[in-house]
Amino acid sequence: MIKKLKKLTVQMLVGADVATIVLMLLAGYSDRLHPADHPLLSTLGMTFPAFVLCNLAFLFVFLLFKWTRAWIPVLGFVCAYFPIRTYMPIHAPSDIPEGAIKLISYNVCTYGGNFKYEEGFETVRDYLRDEQPDIVCLQEDCDTWRRIVFRDYSKTFAYNDTIVLNNSEASFNCLGIHTRFPIIRRERIDYETVVNNGSCAWWLQVGKDTLIVINNHFESCHLNTDDRRQYQQILKGEMGRDSIRTESKLLMVKLAEANAKRSLQIDRVRKYVEAHAGYSTIVCGDFNDNPISYSHYAMSQVLTDCYVASGRGIGLSYNQKGFFFRIDHLFCSADIQPYNCKIDDKMDASDHYPLVCWLKIGDKE
Repeated sequence: MIKKLKKLTVQMLVGADVATIVLMLLAGYSDRLHPADHPLLSTLGMTFPAFVLCNLAFLFVFLLFKWTRAWIPVLGFVCAYFPIRTYMPIHAPSDIPEGAIKLISYNVCTYGGNFKYEEGFETVRDYLRDEQPDIVCLQEDCDTWRRIVFRDYSKTFAYNDTIVLNNSEASFNCLGIHTRFPIIRRERIDYETVVNNGSCAWWLQVGKDTLIVINNHFESCHLNTDDRRQYQQILKGEMGRDSIRTESKLLMVKLAEANAKRSLQIDRVRKYVEAHAGYSTIVCGDFNDNPISYSHYAMSQVLTDCYVASGRGIGLSYNQKGFFFRIDHLFCSADIQPYNCKIDDKMDASDHYPLVCWLKIGDKE
C-alpha cells in the first residue's frame, strides 16, 4: 500500500513538473507573439521567472527523493535555455579595451524619483560627473529651469541637447543626451503615444565614425496607484480568491493594451534602424517592458542586447517595491562590441537604476 502511494506521489509530481515546464516554455517564448495580434498572450513573459523557480523546486525535490526523475526538470531548463539566458545572462567581467566608449542610460524621473534626496538634480549631476561617461542618454530629462541644467551639464559634457516630447498641464517629458562627442543632427522618430512618450535619434561624430544613438521612452503600462497597490496585495496573498481573479484580469487587460501600443512604437524604431543599417547604431532607454517581451525580441532581431551579451544576473533596473523588472535596455549594431554591461543599483536617486556599459566600435565589414 505504501509502495503504491509513493508511486502515485511520484507520478503526480512528474505530471505537475511537466505541466510547469510546458507553461515555462509558453511564457519563455511568448515574446515571439506580436501584441497587436495576441495582446493577452503577449503578457505571459512576465510570469516566466515564476515558472523557472517552480521547475527549480521540482529539481530539488527529485534530487532528494527520486533522483532518477531529475532529468525531467533538467530537460525543461535545456529547452528554456534561450529565454533563461535572456532573462539572466552570466558573464565574467572582462578587460575594457582601449578606445571603448562608456555609455549610461538613465531614467532620472524628472530629478525627483527618490524624495530622500533634497537636491535630486545635483545628486544625478554629481553621479554622472564622477562616472565620467562619454555618452549619457536620459529619459524624463525634464525641469523648469533648463538653462541652469544645461549650464551645469556643460561643465562636464561639451555637447548637450534635450528634446521636449510633451509639455502640457497634465504632463511634461523630455529626452536628453549629454556627450563628449559633437552632435551632427537629431531626428524625432514619430509614432502614436497615449501621453508623453517618444524616441529621438542623435547623430554623433565619434572620431571618423558617425554613430547613431536612439534614446527612447516607450509606452508605460499606465497603472495607477490603486492598480499598483492591488498588484502588491496579490503578491502578498492579502486578497480573497475571487478578488485575486477579478483584479488579475483587470491588470492583464491593462498590460495587454499597453503592450499592443508599445509594439507599434518598437516596430517604428526598428524600421528606422533597418533603414540606416550602414551606420554604427545604439538603441537605449526606458522600454517599460521586461526581457521576455515582444519589445525586447523585436529589437534583438536587428541589434545585439548589450546586457545579454556582456552582463550578469537578473539586472533589475526598476526599483519600486513589488515591481522588480529589468525594463531599461541597451542594444548595439554588429560592428560594436559591448563590455561589462551592468545595472548600477548603488545610484538610487530615481525609480530606475542607471544602465552602464562600455562599447568598442570596430571596423565595418
